[in-house]
Amino acid sequence: MLIVTGIIEVHPDKIGPARAAAIQMMQATRKEQGCHVYEFSQLVETPNRFRVYEEWEDAAALKAHGETAHMAAFREALGEIGVVSRKIETIQVGARSQL
Repeated sequence: MLIVTGIIEVHPDKIGPARAAAIQMMQATRKEQGCHVYEFSQLVETPNRFRVYEEWEDAAALKAHGETAHMAAFREALGEIGVVSRKIETIQVGARSQL
């Protein structure tokens, strides 16, 4: 399984359009094969920062996600919104277990 996580920061004046783009992206992506979790969360202390958290079955599923029309639309929306900073990383994990 792959976890994708990180922070996307937008200008404070662009929070509304960023939220709208994230909602559309989440709704479309959650229907993809191999997607277990796909979430954007707005940080309480810094509302113009969004935490990205994704869980994918494997690298092939994540690669397919990157090639979807909704991902292209999201990239275009972020370009129009203007991203202040972005730090996203992928983590390869083993088996899942309950605590």
